[in-house]
Parts: sequence; structure tokens; C-alpha cells
Amino acid sequence: MKEPNTDRDIENTVDDRYIPITSVKSGALQTVAERVCCLTVQVVNVCFIGNREPADGWVLVDAGMPHSADTIQHVVREQFGEHSKPKAIVLTHGHFDHVGAVVELAEAWQVPVYAHELELPYVTGRQSYPDPDASVEGGLLAKLSPLFPNEPVNLGKHVRALPSDGTIPGLPEWRWIPTPGHSPGHVSLFREADRTLIAGDAFVTVRQDSLFKVILQFEEICGPPRYFTTDWKAAKESVQRLEALKPAAAVTGHGVPVFGAELAQGLARLSGQFDRVAVPDYGRYVDRIH
Repeated sequence: MKEPNTDRDIENTVDDRYIPITSVKSGALQTVAERVCCLTVQVVNVCFIGNREPADGWVLVDAGMPHSADTIQHVVREQFGEHSKPKAIVLTHGHFDHVGAVVELAEAWQVPVYAHELELPYVTGRQSYPDPDASVEGGLLAKLSPLFPNEPVNLGKHVRALPSDGTIPGLPEWRWIPTPGHSPGHVSLFREADRTLIAGDAFVTVRQDSLFKVILQFEEICGPPRYFTTDWKAAKESVQRLEALKPAAAVTGHGVPVFGAELAQGLARLSGQFDRVAVPDYGRYVDRIH
């Protein structure tokens, strides 16, 4: 397993970038499956896997929007105890709305942060993501996307590459699945025992480029957020990979958790008609995949 270069000082480049967009679900904590719950922070979800017992512990998946550390820590104290901290933080990818509090949390808890090897440049301060695409087909949030930060955070000594064998440190019942497209090293998490899926932004359950739908959390199984997705061919293959798992419950990076037949039907439609319903008609990163 290749270790990142951590010689630069830890740095949170998004700390001063509050994004004034929220939803009616912000602050809601919802149980998704046994020992899995998700918290909506403005317009993005973070997940807690595990329980209060120290012998078992818990893991945080993703780290929310900038300025969300206090909110996440408050929920941790309520759910796991006053002095509880996770065994690790796992990142589905390193976009600003999934790492907003990661530097502050990693320093406060002194725990490792795991991400796919291809995401390491974006969480060790070495490389910015491509610019968000305001020209892409979509709603108002797509047009506002140049306001969203794409600079890398730097986790320094805290960050580790996920093991190449698909295992997840601290989560023996789970495995990570490569789901690139939205970002080069995007991963999803899957628990085979009950077919619970944490999909990150491989697909989402709200039309993320529409401000109206985001605010109201209008449920709709969609492809990844358009303005940050740079490889549509890989994104399609990732959705097909997840659909083949036949998940029974899924929490995505944006939108409400989805279950059972509703999830199966929506994901089958997205997988089978991806070119038509997910790929935008135009945009800087659109690569026709017919």
C-alpha cells in the first residue's frame, strides 16, 4: 500500500468558505440500517457506522460541509458519548462538501483518515480538482458552481490509502468498491450481510444541480452531480457496478436514504438509461458514451 507524501503542514483550505445553501433536512439524523445512521449537514450527508460500545467502536464516513465540525461533534456526543471518537474517518472522495470538517475532526480526534490512492493528491495539498463546470446542462446550482472551492485540503500525517484488497480498517463487515467518474478515486462502501450501500456521489437521490429540489430534498434517483463529474463513461460503469449489487438500502452523498423496491427500480432505471437520464446534453466534461 503506497503511503502519501505528508511533508507539508496540515491545512484546511475550505475553512473560510462557508457555502450559504441548505435544505429542509439539515440537522436530521436518520437510521439507514443496523448500526448505520446518516446526518444531513446543509445539503450533504455524513454517515456513522457502529455503536457506543468501545469494543466495537464506530467509523465516520465523509466529513460534511465547511464549518460543520461543531455540528458533527455535537451529534457524536449525543449518539456515542461525551468523549467518544471514531476508530477512523473514511472518505468516499475529496470534494469540498465531503471534506469540509475533516482536517478539524482529524486533529481533534487524532485518528487516521482513509481515502482511495487516486484521491490522495486532493487531500494532501498537492493537486486541485478540475474547475466546476458552470456551462453544463442543469439548474441554478450548476450555474453557481464556480463559487464552490476545488482546492485540496492537506491532511498531512493523518491520511492513509485504503487497502488495495477492498477491506476497510475498522469495518470488518464492509468492503470498499471503486466507483470513479465523479472523481478519479471515488469509492462506495457495501455491507454484504444486509446489502447496505453508502454510495457517496456515485449516484444521488436528489437532482443536485437544481436549487429548488435541493432545498426541498425532492426525492429522485439521479446520476452524480453534473458540475463536478469529469468522466461520464466511468460514472456510468460505476452505477452499473452498484446496481449489480442489488442493494436493499442506500444512503447517498446528497438526498434522502432509499430502500427496497423503490431503490431497486430507481437504480435499475438509472443504470439502464444512464446516457439519457444522467449524462448532460452539453458541458465541458461531457464525453458522449453511446
